[in-house]
Amino acid sequence: MERTISFTLNGKPASVKGEDDRMLLWVLRSDLGLTGTKFGCGEGLCGACTVIVNREAVRSCSVPVKDVAGKQVMTIEGLGQSGLHTIQAAFVKHHAFQCGYCTPGMILNAYALLLKTPKPTPGQITKHMEDNLCRCGAHTRIVDAIAEAAGAGRGGVR
Repeated sequence: MERTISFTLNGKPASVKGEDDRMLLWVLRSDLGLTGTKFGCGEGLCGACTVIVNREAVRSCSVPVKDVAGKQVMTIEGLGQSGLHTIQAAFVKHHAFQCGYCTPGMILNAYALLLKTPKPTPGQITKHMEDNLCRCGAHTRIVDAIAEAAGAGRGGVR
């Protein structure tokens, strides 16, 4: 069914008109021009399309846009609006990416972890991140970056 869906996107009101069963990934990329969210497997398995909805990490390739009506959505573009976020800075410092394709999803999944568990153990980080795939094999550096962000002096995640 076609209708207008309104939600908050990266802290600002947003609305889109179209089929309400379109996946959020395509609405973000095609309709709203936010290409930081990546298409990976299209089945919610790889994590490249991860965004935050109401402070929870979700796979945007598996979420119909109608499911975010009235909710808060944050993409990678919204995370560091006033400079690099603590997690982004830690990823840069630890070279926690190579090709960068998985990085937006990795960072947002890490952000969601730190919202719930501000001081995770390395084991908790590994467990939480295991469903985000990195074909370049930067997993060890990713865990190190998240651990550093968790210990950051500015309170980690906000």
